[in-house]
Amino acid sequence: KTNVMFLKTHKTASSTVLNIMFRFAERYNLTVALPADQLVHLGYPNTFLAHFVEEFQAIGQNYNIMCNHLRFNPSEVQKVMAANTFYFSILRNPIPLLESSYIYYKDTVPAFRISRDVNEYLASPMKYYHPADYKQNIYARNIMWFDFGYDNNAEDNRKYIQAVLEEIEQNFHLILIAEYFDESMILLKHTLCWDLDDVVYFKLNSRSQDTVQTLTPESEEQIKAWCSLDWNLYLHFNQSFWRRIEETVGLEELEKEVSRLRTRQKELMETCLLDQEAVGKDHIKNKALLPFQSGDANILGYNLKQGLDNRTLRTCQKMVMPELQYTSYLYAVQHP
Repeated sequence: KTNVMFLKTHKTASSTVLNIMFRFAERYNLTVALPADQLVHLGYPNTFLAHFVEEFQAIGQNYNIMCNHLRFNPSEVQKVMAANTFYFSILRNPIPLLESSYIYYKDTVPAFRISRDVNEYLASPMKYYHPADYKQNIYARNIMWFDFGYDNNAEDNRKYIQAVLEEIEQNFHLILIAEYFDESMILLKHTLCWDLDDVVYFKLNSRSQDTVQTLTPESEEQIKAWCSLDWNLYLHFNQSFWRRIEETVGLEELEKEVSRLRTRQKELMETCLLDQEAVGKDHIKNKALLPFQSGDANILGYNLKQGLDNRTLRTCQKMVMPELQYTSYLYAVQHP
């Protein structure tokens, strides 16, 4: 399948998925729906409109891949993407997700900025979270719910949640789970009839462990209540994810394929990477490969080995290329 829409959710390993999508697009010479005016996202946090895509007027419904950040709006996405497009997204457990958002958006989100640390924020979120600032505060509550196009301040009402979950199931063919990233890639590969090299990856946009704040047990419980819409979303699709694995791959085959994926990843790391692993921002030698830094996070990147032949170098560069640089590069290729 080559017509694919990935809803890129925030702080869910989605930058790694974006890199996979971009490399796939290049490998098969596909057209990517890139943000108009060289922006990095498709109008986010505004609800998506077709004209947020570069040259939509000229290209019409002939895009193959859409994967930059947007706030989902099915009728407008359908104007851009072909009728047979495959839709998928990824979710992450809201407990580590909220802590990650807190660190990453510490400077930009009012609710985070005025609280001392994540546990203080969660002890009484309403003290810091003012619904009037909802546009700036979207990362502070039910961010995944918001990305899917719904009201992240909606009341937790059984019937409402059920209706939304059903709607998401109708709009998306597959929902992956960040905690099971390798398993997710194998499921994606099977569902799309791709091959192993289409889903092999290096982890992108992750941060150094020393910027992770430890949540108290009280905070963890509080997140389930404070982000109850996201919590329901995650529980529901975590269950359906494992059902899909059993129907599509089977647990035995899954184990074999995950191990094949990890072997291939290790091979590529040995070929490409100087340090065999991600390094902190201050240790990235080639500044062109430095990922965007945000908040109190130290976003890791990679150093490539010297003396690689041209073809290997190109492969390796693409695998470690951060989101902003890759988006700009594709922009230059598609819209010279």
